[in-house]
Amino acid sequence: MIQIKEAKYIGSFPRIDACPKADRPEYAFIGRSNVGKSSLINMLCDKKNMARTSKKPGKTQMINYFDINGAWYLVDLPGYGYAKISKKQRLKWRLMIENYLRQRESLCCAFVLIDANVPPQNIDIEFMNWLGQNRIPFVIVYTKTDRLKPDELEAKIATIQQKLLEYWEALPEQFLTSSDERTGKDEILQFINEINQQTNK
Repeated sequence: MIQIKEAKYIGSFPRIDACPKADRPEYAFIGRSNVGKSSLINMLCDKKNMARTSKKPGKTQMINYFDINGAWYLVDLPGYGYAKISKKQRLKWRLMIENYLRQRESLCCAFVLIDANVPPQNIDIEFMNWLGQNRIPFVIVYTKTDRLKPDELEAKIATIQQKLLEYWEALPEQFLTSSDERTGKDEILQFINEINQQTNK
């Protein structure tokens, strides 16, 4: 089993040129506001308050860096689709996120979080299509899966996949997670470890 032995907050940065030196693999976590991103990061790192959780969406406002085992970075990006901010601030966030995803040379993969409890959202589809158009590697992480019965979960995910297949010939790798049940952790960390091993060859 792959474990995170040390997870340390490095800092929050307003733009890509202020981020830490790109000297190791890094993995970005992003999703719609209130998708459960902070809870997932805390679960992966085995730390309750690693990433700040809040009932009020939009808490993450910069590019947040965490050093993992001194070997790779976990990057917490602001949520997209948060409506209760000005258009100017929303544009600023979007440009910050897009610049990071397009230009950060040490980014190995983006983890796009989708709430398994809600129907496919256009903003999620548009964002993943944008990643594909810009050839940015990504995987899909379904969150809050413990809130559904197995057959309901299967039906919800099938609906989301069907919507994605209207645009994609094949789907990226997908993970089922629950921060409360602590499911999906081993699979995600194993996936990251495999990329790290390939990167370090």
